[in-house]
Amino acid sequence: MILPTKHLSTEKSLLWIGAEILELLDEPKTVSRLWNDIKPQTNNHQNIPKLTYEWFVLALDFLYATNAIQLSSGRIAKLQS
Repeated sequence: MILPTKHLSTEKSLLWIGAEILELLDEPKTVSRLWNDIKPQTNNHQNIPKLTYEWFVLALDFLYATNAIQLSSGRIAKLQS
């Protein structure tokens, strides 16, 4: 689920989706704005199932658990390493 496997494509893995989210976080954003920004970017692949909101939230959980993002004042921001 986090990493791609034989049954899970690279673009569907939480690691890949998390990387897509981090690319979009050039400034702090609300969850809804981030969701609206990532949908067109991930849903234009022909052979890959569309990104669901549940997978999006799981990717946010993964990024938070790995200290890649933080939530402050209702906005998600990328943490600098």
